[in-house]
Amino acid sequence: MTLVDRLNRATRRVPAWPLYILGALPPVWLIWAGFTGQLGVDPVKDMEHQMGEWGLWLLIAGLAITPLQRFVGLRLVKYRRAVGLLAFFYILLHLLIWLVLDVQIPSQIVADILKRPYITIGMAAFALLLPLALTSNNWSIRRMGSGWRRLHKLVYPAVLLGAVHFVLLVKGFQIEPLLYLAAIIALLALRLRRPRRQRAPQPGT
Repeated sequence: MTLVDRLNRATRRVPAWPLYILGALPPVWLIWAGFTGQLGVDPVKDMEHQMGEWGLWLLIAGLAITPLQRFVGLRLVKYRRAVGLLAFFYILLHLLIWLVLDVQIPSQIVADILKRPYITIGMAAFALLLPLALTSNNWSIRRMGSGWRRLHKLVYPAVLLGAVHFVLLVKGFQIEPLLYLAAIIALLALRLRRPRRQRAPQPGT
């Protein structure tokens, strides 16, 4: 039995719902650390940055699930909804920290969205993710039929915009956001490429 077979056997026994509990713990700890002075001289910026980066990590993880199954055989599809909703939760917190704790002034918020390209792109990514989060439930899947799959393809431009938002956000040349962008482009390319079908064995061979 291969390692992938062992992992698939193990994941069959593990439901998706514990991910929601585990995924809620890091933001709770981060907010508590921020309000208790454990995040340095600018805790709001630290919380804002970490929430956004964690959300991007989870978006990349969700994007990797299909290529992992297609090319490696690792079946994690049942966790994709939980990963996606947790990613949206982190990004929503990232946005709320910026709105409520950082900028606070409504007129300044609107001005920043209109004048700062990285904020404009970040808001566009959030706008694409919002309908995906709202329809990530069984009722919407049944109600929308094949349109549900078409709608949820918006995650591809959303995660790409999220990476561009991070690249534009950082000051100076930093390799980390570029690596995220490269990973996302590679994962999107893998989704476009289908593995070659093996030829069926001929009779008598």
